[in-house]
Amino acid sequence: MKFKGKVLKGKGRGKEMGFPTANLKIPVEIENGLYFGLADTKPSLVFVGAAETFGEIKQKVEVYILDFEGNLYDRELEVELIKKTRPSIKFKTKEELIEQMKEDEKMAREFFKSNK
Repeated sequence: MKFKGKVLKGKGRGKEMGFPTANLKIPVEIENGLYFGLADTKPSLVFVGAAETFGEIKQKVEVYILDFEGNLYDRELEVELIKKTRPSIKFKTKEELIEQMKEDEKMAREFFKSNK
């Protein structure tokens, strides 16, 4: 599935936790969860859902582009979802979420390395 969206300013939590994300409105209906994907052809992790760990209920898309540094605010990203890796999970603590994100990133790197 492919879609485009404008990068919006978020709360900055991803960057604070070591995983800066581009926040997008959801332009189409997408099943909640974490996906391997491409953002403007760059390997990415794409989260779809509400940040329930932080008490949020509004569904959104957060894109973590592997090995990317820079400012994406107000740019339009084209996102392609390749493979769903897990459902959305509400973690008990921010630390548990960070540990899972580290594992998700490791799995994404392995996936993209073997699926060039």
